[in-house]
Amino acid sequence: MCGIVGAVAHRIITPVLIEGLRRLEYRGYDSAGIAVISANNEIDRIRSLGKIRELEKLLAKMPVAGKVGIAHTRWATHGVPAERNAHPHLSRNAVAVVHNGIIENHNELRKSLEQQGFEFTSETDTEVIAHQIQYFIEQGHAILDAIRKTTNMLEGAYAIGVINTGNPNTLYAARHGSPLVVGLGDSENFIASDIFALVGETKRFIFLEDGDIAVLNTENVHVFDKDDHQVEREVNETKLSADSVERGHYRHYMQKEIHEQPVAVEKCLDGRIHAGKILPATFGLKAEQAFDSIKAVQIVACGTSYHAGMVARYWMEDIAGIPCNVEVASEFRYRRNVVAPNTLFVTISQSGETADTLAALKEAKKLGYVHTLAICNVPESSIVRESDSNLMTRAGPEIGVASTKAFTTQLTALLLLVVALGRRNGLAPEEELRIVDELRRLPNQIRHALRLENEIERWAELFGDKEHALFLGRGAQYPVAMEGALKLKEISYIHAEAYPAGELKHGPLALIDSQMPVISVAPNNDLLEKLKSNLQEVHARGGQLFVFADAGASMESVPNVKLLRVAATQEVIAPIVYTIPLQLLAYHVALIKGTDVDQPRNLAKSVTVE
Repeated sequence: MCGIVGAVAHRIITPVLIEGLRRLEYRGYDSAGIAVISANNEIDRIRSLGKIRELEKLLAKMPVAGKVGIAHTRWATHGVPAERNAHPHLSRNAVAVVHNGIIENHNELRKSLEQQGFEFTSETDTEVIAHQIQYFIEQGHAILDAIRKTTNMLEGAYAIGVINTGNPNTLYAARHGSPLVVGLGDSENFIASDIFALVGETKRFIFLEDGDIAVLNTENVHVFDKDDHQVEREVNETKLSADSVERGHYRHYMQKEIHEQPVAVEKCLDGRIHAGKILPATFGLKAEQAFDSIKAVQIVACGTSYHAGMVARYWMEDIAGIPCNVEVASEFRYRRNVVAPNTLFVTISQSGETADTLAALKEAKKLGYVHTLAICNVPESSIVRESDSNLMTRAGPEIGVASTKAFTTQLTALLLLVVALGRRNGLAPEEELRIVDELRRLPNQIRHALRLENEIERWAELFGDKEHALFLGRGAQYPVAMEGALKLKEISYIHAEAYPAGELKHGPLALIDSQMPVISVAPNNDLLEKLKSNLQEVHARGGQLFVFADAGASMESVPNVKLLRVAATQEVIAPIVYTIPLQLLAYHVALIKGTDVDQPRNLAKSVTVE
């Protein structure tokens, strides 16, 4: 959600800023802009509505060149998508600011600044930051002091980049509650909201902490903490390469990431299982010690990660015998919580920067949970740093907004957690061995599911004129059905809902007709016969059924029922395997609908604001 890039160098940095924005396109945005300090010490700014290519067209007509600059992709919160609301925002042509986050007290600040004679040209909350900094400069404060005074007034979340004509060789950055990194180069330095923006320029990064202000020039980076003390922040070296975030021969990032899942799951498991056991070091020493006392689990997440948590609840109670509650993060943090003794608090997030999940984690630490564990894909993220322990999913960069390999690696990691806790709660060694053997087979099971793509592509043609769809599942496959519905609605814009199949007769059956495709997952488990009865209810009412069934399931294809056989799969890993055909179906339906698969409308990859 929104993207920031900034640079200070001895070279013209416009191409660096534009390439950085391009690498952040996956986050979702509706406008883009760039501002640099020119050779004659003026701020040159270009902004455009729409994609970065529109900004590049303007830059071709009106080039801007400078050695210090900032750039931004905006996802609208305050103010409609429009050029006037695009970043960077200026104050009296002396200060330019880019900002991610939400300033909750912007209305009060705006009124005060208007009384001081500042003219606003946008509806954004960001513009108050530029004017407030300029106000303090005009009061005689140095730029660093002006930024500190301004950030002390802000309520809410922010990551900001600032340039100022009074200090034309310096770039400034500050953060609170929204991610921002500093990239260290050779006689040049950078800022970005995501390291992906800078992997073509540097591999060395500083992750700013809440309250930090960074001062960057070509030779140095100085960081000041919330108490205005100069501090040394750890320098981290990333293993990401520029090639790792390229699309390769695939048509879309989403397609690439769907096909990366066997390898992603292998990486998630690598070094974590041996001789039929989950290795004790998998979760770290602190977690291993805490696990001995765990009597309950609370999982908090959003979106796709929430669905992963819902699957884990079935596993946790069925395999480990431990009570498990799963809640949407935005709901958890706004209600009174009763914490059961010895409860493990688990957060799940692909980016590790999901605002609601991060806020729920901070609240949980105040509430007294015995231990906090993050399941995440980004080692340097805020949620990982805030948690007592973590388990990295190792999915690698995920660029497509609709999450795929992040989901299946989250499920894999959660199953490891279930077994580790179950071992302490009476899980028999032979049962652990059986589950570990299934996890070893999982990558190949996913490969088998991927081979269904051509047949699924033919199915997708039948969805071209559809506006609604219903997904059904039972047991642990119900959250999988929810995830399938989410994928379809995210990228094809078909309205899709998911229900436990047993709920059909309690309302959803009223929707069934020939124009309502019903998609079901039917692994060969104890609930299969129940599911078959539910599907008959649909068939009897003229609904068109699309069923992904286990190769060993006793189901037959009849008129209005399309059946696709998935390789025989054991029940414990079935939720992961059956996710794959649902992802492929959503992808190919979106192709037929002609939507923007990797960057669906109105959505952002990393939701870093409420």
